[in-house]
Formats: sequence, structure tokens, C-alpha cells
Amino acid sequence: MTSPLFRTKKVEQSIRDTEEPEHALKKSLSALDLTVFGVGVIIGTGIFVLTGTVAKDNAGPATALAFVVAGVVCALAALCYAEFASTVPVAGSAYTFSYASLGELPAWIIGWDLVLEFALGTAVVAVGWSGYIQSLMENAGWDMPAALGSREGSDVFGFDILAAVLVLVLTGILVLGMKLSARVTTVVVAIKVTVVLVVIIAGAFFITADNYDPFIPDSKPVPAGESLDSPLIQLMFGWAPANFGVMGIFTAASVVFFAFIGFDIVATAAEETRNPQRDMPRGILASLFICTLLYVLVSLVVTGMQHYSELSVDAPLADAFKATGHPWFAGFISFGAAVGLTTVCMILLLGQTRVFFAMSRDGLLPRFFSRVHPRFKTPHRPTILLGVLIAILAGFTPLNELAALVNIGTLFAFVIVAISVIILRRTRPDLHRAFRTPWVPVLPIVSVGASLWLMLNLPAETWVRFGIWMAIGIVVYFLYSRTHSRMATGEDMAPTPPKPPTS
Repeated sequence: MTSPLFRTKKVEQSIRDTEEPEHALKKSLSALDLTVFGVGVIIGTGIFVLTGTVAKDNAGPATALAFVVAGVVCALAALCYAEFASTVPVAGSAYTFSYASLGELPAWIIGWDLVLEFALGTAVVAVGWSGYIQSLMENAGWDMPAALGSREGSDVFGFDILAAVLVLVLTGILVLGMKLSARVTTVVVAIKVTVVLVVIIAGAFFITADNYDPFIPDSKPVPAGESLDSPLIQLMFGWAPANFGVMGIFTAASVVFFAFIGFDIVATAAEETRNPQRDMPRGILASLFICTLLYVLVSLVVTGMQHYSELSVDAPLADAFKATGHPWFAGFISFGAAVGLTTVCMILLLGQTRVFFAMSRDGLLPRFFSRVHPRFKTPHRPTILLGVLIAILAGFTPLNELAALVNIGTLFAFVIVAISVIILRRTRPDLHRAFRTPWVPVLPIVSVGASLWLMLNLPAETWVRFGIWMAIGIVVYFLYSRTHSRMATGEDMAPTPPKPPTS
């Protein structure tokens, strides 16, 4: 690929860029910090918000199987991410990996995709957090005005002020530094895991076996055109499945997949890790394993406590305890969920700012955003800009529709990373790889297939929206990024200037 569109950035140059004083991030994270970050972002919307939605609309009690399916797909991708994050410990995650293997245009496409993914993810989680806060307020006898609450199912148009304020506060924390963010996350994750364990242990005493019958609700095929749930089935057989049945599990997996993007965020922090070659694989894989186990257990307990058709959308865990006559547990879970979702929102915002920062440092976005704060050593400019924009977006976010759009962006990133592992193994076999993805190229190919399968189970409308965003990105690339990138100007070809002497 000799075309300028596919010019690759050498891994060595990417690593040298991290040593430029005015563009260098502070290295302060350990393997434990990364695991906590992963658990902090993975345990969140999938358990506290989306469980009720997919159980009612897609899988019933078999939501637990949907979590297993999504977890397996993520595990395949996690092995690919672990190799890249330990080999190329640079901010940007899949964007940086693509630049080193596929070329500039594919890197731009995946970076543009990640910016959308993390922005919408932050907004969706902020709305879920707001729902739990409003549930707590209702328990205390306070009702949020409809114009300021915008809860799911409300017929009143409003701006979700709680979601917007949360994003702005977390933006400030991220500007102040990664170590502060890690400390806040550690405390909050401890609270969140405690709440999850309470749900599992206490909820197990309130399970009614009849709620599991049927475990996989049945459905019959419907004529093409009456459902857009599975474009793959329409393409192959000329008909689409109804919401439930075995195919409902895969549809549910493509939705709850939103809850498994934590290790993707962990990879964006590679540049701020003290020993990325050792700690990145540990943080990625450990957080994924812990959270998948907890997800399966919680979904089994909640669908056993309350019939899937009666689960709430805004706060399914808390409302399930209310339905069994235990409002104290409901209040405790709402508090824990509200606290826990703050870390999900913060780490998603962290991931987006790091991708944006990496693209800016490469010149694909204005270099103005690639200068770090002189004191805090954080990318404060993109953090503030994106934080304000996402706060506005969170105020108007429809939860159900945008969660699916986040998922397709994440799965697309998984496909690119898996392909990149295969290519970089062939083009740069000399690179030191502290962690090696097993069974290459078989495992990455399986990862690509599994990710594409879940993508094809997403609604057709999601594909349309995703295509529109990608088309806009292509226009931006050819109008600005192609001529302003450091690869185009030749800046990346020059040797890195020596560091200034220290006194």
C-alpha cells in the first residue's frame, strides 16, 4: 500500500512522540489501577440499566446467556488488545494500533468512530445515572420536575440537568490528573462491587422459580419488513426473527455488549502506565473476567426475583427489590448504582479525550488540542471541549436508541484491532511483544467473525446512523486531516529533538 492514504506510522515514532515534553502524559498507573479502571467502567450500565431493557424486549431470563455471548466476543478481542497495548504503549487505543498497521485513512476512520462511541457512551451512562438519582429522590418523597428529569417513557420534553451536571463535574476531575481520577475510581468501585454482591447474595433469597419459566421465551418468524432486528437473518433467509427466542439472545448480546467496553478504555491509558508491557495485559484480562462473572450472576438473580416482563427500564435492580417488598434494599442499590455509574461515565470520557489527544498530536485534528497542562500533565483542552459538548448531549439523549449506536462503534473497533494484530505480526515480526495473542491468525479471525455477527444483529437504523457518521468523517479527513497530518508534512520523518537539560 504505497498510497498516502495508507501510509503507516512506525511504532518507534509513536513511542518517541510520547517523550516530547509538551505532549507527554504523566505515567502514574499500575496494574491494580488498570484493573480498577476496567471494573469501574464495565460494571455499570449493563447491570444497573440495560438488564431490564433486554430482558423485557429480547431474551427474558436468558439475558444471562446474552452476557456470556457478549463476554466471549470481548474475550477474543481482549487478547488482541492485550498484545497491542503492551507492544505499542501509546494513547489512542485502536486508533494508534491501526496507524501502525493499516495506515492513516483506516486509523482516521477508527479514531473518528471511537470519538463517537465514547461520546455517546458517556451521555448514555450519564442518563442512566440520572435515572437512579431520580429513583432515590422519589424514595425520599421528592419529585424531579419533568422538564429537568427527562426519564425514560416520559411524554414531556425536557433537559436532563442531572446528567449534564455529572459530566461537567467529572470533566473537572479529569483535568486535575490521572492519579486523582484513579483514587476516586478505586473508592467508587469498592462501593459498586459491594452493591453488586448485595444484589447477588440478598436477591438469591427472593428468587421465585416460576419466573424462570420459560427460560428462553419462544417466538415465531415474522415476514420481512415487519422487523429490523436482524439484518443478517433477513439477508440469508428473507425473514426476521421476532424479539425473543434463540435469536433474541444474540440480539440481547449485541445490546448488553455496551457494558463490556471497559477493557477498550483500559487500552487508551497505556501511555500513562508505569510498566505497560507487563501491566496492560493483566489489567485488561483481569477486569473482563471479574465483570463477566458478576454480570451473569446478577442477571440470573434479578430475572428470578421479578418476571422479566415486569422489570423496569430505568432502575431494574432497585425496582426488583421494591417489587418483592424490600424498599430498603432498593434504596441501597439505587445509591450504589448512582455512585458506581459515575466511574463508568468518567472513564468513558477519559477514553474519548485520549483518542482525541492522540489524533491531535498526529495532526489529524488541530494540534492546539495536543498540548498538555503544564502542571497537571493532562490533555486539558480536549477534555474541557468534549466535556461541555457531551454535557449538552447528555441532556437530550434517548437511552435506548443511542446505546445501540455505541455498540456498533465498539464492535467495529474490535474488528480493526483483530485485523491489525495479523498485519503487524507479518510486517513487524521484530517488535518485542511482552504479550502475544495465542493462535494467530486463527483467534483474531474468529474475533472478527464474532464481532461482525453481533453487529449484524443490531437494528438496521443503527447501521444507517453509523454510516452517516462515517461519511462525515471521510469528508473531514479529505478536507483537513489528509494535508495537516504530521506524516503529510514530513514532521514525523524528522528525528526527535533532544530533551531540554534539567537543572
